[in-house]
Amino acid sequence: MSCVERNGDQFIVDARELAKAFDLTADETRIRMQAGQIAALCECGEGDDSGRWRLTFRHQGRALRMIVDTHGEILSKSTFPVGHPNVVTRTQSPATREEPVPTRRDKT
Repeated sequence: MSCVERNGDQFIVDARELAKAFDLTADETRIRMQAGQIAALCECGEGDDSGRWRLTFRHQGRALRMIVDTHGEILSKSTFPVGHPNVVTRTQSPATREEPVPTRRDKT
């Protein structure tokens, strides 16, 4: 069995493949997938990428990305760090202060 199989419009990825990427056991991976702790995204290629799909899995600051063909054959695979999808990043310009500076009015 290949670690990625196509089932209609969906792909089924062997839990052992995800487990390796996220340093989990296959059972832990299944449990976390069912609990929604591992996010999955499947994107269909267009134009030059037609006939390819990008499968991305995210868990605790890590991502596994696989590019697969129409049969589920892995064309490329990578893992990399990512920010948590529910964390809002806040940027602050150097001119902005963390706390407002109190203003002082002189009475005459």
